[in-house]
Amino acid sequence: MKYTQKDMITTVFLKDGTPVKDFHDHAPAGNTADVIESFNIHGIDKIILFDLSDDEREHEENLHVMKNICHLAEMPVYAGGNINSMNDIKKILYAGCSKVILNSLKSETSQLARQGEQRFGRERMALSIFNVDLFFKQKSSVEEYISELVVLDERLAGTMDNVTDMPYSILLQEVTSEKIRDTLRADENIIGISCRAFCEEPEKIPELKQYLKNSGISTARLVSSVKWSSMKLNPDGLVPVVVQDYLTNEVLMLAYMNEESFQTTLETGKMTYYSRSRRELWIKGLTSGHYQYVKSLMADCDSDTILAKVSQVGAACHTGSRSCFFTELVKTDTPQKNMYGVLTHVYELIKDRKENPKQGSYTSFLFEEGIDRILKKVGDETLDLIFAAKNPDTEELKYQTTDLLFHTLVLMAERGITPNEVLEELMMRSVT
Repeated sequence: MKYTQKDMITTVFLKDGTPVKDFHDHAPAGNTADVIESFNIHGIDKIILFDLSDDEREHEENLHVMKNICHLAEMPVYAGGNINSMNDIKKILYAGCSKVILNSLKSETSQLARQGEQRFGRERMALSIFNVDLFFKQKSSVEEYISELVVLDERLAGTMDNVTDMPYSILLQEVTSEKIRDTLRADENIIGISCRAFCEEPEKIPELKQYLKNSGISTARLVSSVKWSSMKLNPDGLVPVVVQDYLTNEVLMLAYMNEESFQTTLETGKMTYYSRSRRELWIKGLTSGHYQYVKSLMADCDSDTILAKVSQVGAACHTGSRSCFFTELVKTDTPQKNMYGVLTHVYELIKDRKENPKQGSYTSFLFEEGIDRILKKVGDETLDLIFAAKNPDTEELKYQTTDLLFHTLVLMAERGITPNEVLEELMMRSVT
């Protein structure tokens, strides 16, 4: 098969800031957070969002929900619907979506595809297909600017190879496992299947993936560059796994894997270990809900230890602690050098000065004076930074940048915004 990995995709339709059943049935489809968490747990590989808004107010409301979904989802999110300008493309990508899905029925799509490709790259552009004849007419003007298609008419399954060799996902109606298998076999360019049942019964996805695997169709979310047989096992036939938070690099826990748990981790995207005490496979979070979603797996230089970077839900430790490493044995009086840690550390000190005012504290004074005083300081420091930037002495620029950053952190604490939220927003904007 040309595209060997096949994704199980769920399509979410947004109306008035709420997930609804489909294009025409606007009955609510559940609480957003609960819906996305069920997708995370049961191995959905990708989410496609369609904004069904009728006006600008609703469009902005749906964009806000998109951003929340991207924050919650542990898989790529694509989004389309009501895209009429480059600004709409930018908003969707800045919300955290991996790709924008342009509408092949709109006359401005060719121009938007070209502009979007130039600004954000071809890999961020996709195109929805309702009518193959219309796409054929547009093909020469859009194909070089988009990386994949989303086919919304299941009757086109197995026929798209007559028109294009581009990879495409296809939206099916109510289906059986056999129909999904046969559809995936019909065209080597199909990279994913979506159907309404995936939204309504995501708990059936693991069983479906196993069925497809037994049918010779790969749905593995992750593929290792190193075979398990290349790893050096300890005397118990296991490999220790050091687990880190992928954002903060905080060490969360130590566990062990055998080959079955390693393969299960790759197939599900959730960290799965071998429990030495129970002598069985252990999916982290299966009972507690504190799942660990894989971001990367790395072998050390001797191939006898794995470093896993994960997105941790809740606590990693069975005690309820975020990390299993919380018992302090020895600590030296060493200045904080971790740059991410410095930002968080200073922010927490600022918050403490707000919640527990201290006599003579400049930070406490700012909070006592209120938002207008804080805003004035941010404005003053911004002007100082501008003047410092005109000075050949970069030391002054460094000092003024630090002053502005400090007062910005004060403003953030006043308004309840955390450094994590700002860093996440910054990462979303790294597409430009």
